[in-house]
Amino acid sequence: MSINTLPSTVRALLQADPTSKTITLVERPLPKPNSAKGEHLIRVYAAAPCAGELLWPSFGDIPGKEIITCDDVAGVVVSAPEGSPFKEGDEVYARTSYYRPGCARDYAIATTDELAGRPRKLSWAESSAVPLAAETAWQALFKHAGVGNFDSPNWKGKRILVTGASGGVGTWVVQIASQTGAEVVGTCGPDNLDHVQALGAKQALNYRSLKISEWGQNPVNKVDVIIDCVGGKSLEDAWWCLRDNGVIISINQPPEGKRPAGFSGSNVKDLFFIMEPSGADLAEITKLIDKGKCRPIVDSVWPLEQFQNAYERLDSGHARGKVVFDLLLNIQK
Repeated sequence: MSINTLPSTVRALLQADPTSKTITLVERPLPKPNSAKGEHLIRVYAAAPCAGELLWPSFGDIPGKEIITCDDVAGVVVSAPEGSPFKEGDEVYARTSYYRPGCARDYAIATTDELAGRPRKLSWAESSAVPLAAETAWQALFKHAGVGNFDSPNWKGKRILVTGASGGVGTWVVQIASQTGAEVVGTCGPDNLDHVQALGAKQALNYRSLKISEWGQNPVNKVDVIIDCVGGKSLEDAWWCLRDNGVIISINQPPEGKRPAGFSGSNVKDLFFIMEPSGADLAEITKLIDKGKCRPIVDSVWPLEQFQNAYERLDSGHARGKVVFDLLLNIQK
């Protein structure tokens, strides 16, 4: 589609304010990319929300910024700044910046350093389900664990514990880590034990029937790396599984605040981090997907007009995988 024939307005999911979970479907002006900032205009084919995103503080200190939901996107480049590796017509995907309006709209903005070519083996909906969870897993393993990059031989023989292994980020940690030669152990509920092992875990632990804190105090069960995707009591119990010289990483809260009294492990490292959108990381993940080594898990796909039902599914706690908006449903293609 020529830039000169684009619509003047687009559908968008607008959140009332950072303290409200109220969302409305509105019409908004077509976004205008700033080429000086590396911005591309993307025709959105699919976008994915993140559980809990409606309660994140957003744009509170940026007057005039509207909160449009969903920062995971898959679509086609409509316009690109000069010198960009992405050209008009390229099929791309990205995790876009939390500090810009999101991608639950017919056209959105993504920058050069956020974008990657999308996996051709996946549908549009599956593509949009990848970026946030997969990039978080990648960065936890290869930027923060301190073991090495994906190809490092240092991973062989390492033991990794993943809490919430059947969740959005956990499934990606299991899949990616198992490709490094590490031995992966995942915690999950009883209904997901086979699922977690099918993703690559050597062992899946039912946290409802097994006390992880007791399991972890057996020397043969100790691990070198813990990646916590749950927080709270699960994070506290996971500490007991950590070997001396190990590292515990959480994507939910600083691990030190949940370090249990009596834990006496020596020379351990703890870290909380928030992922940073990275097209370079996403490109590496794309290679694994295209080789059939990893895959996203999609729970359900919804037209934009059914956003209330989609967010109810997302917030129910019963979604197995990502909830996705297909922006081509219910409109003429």
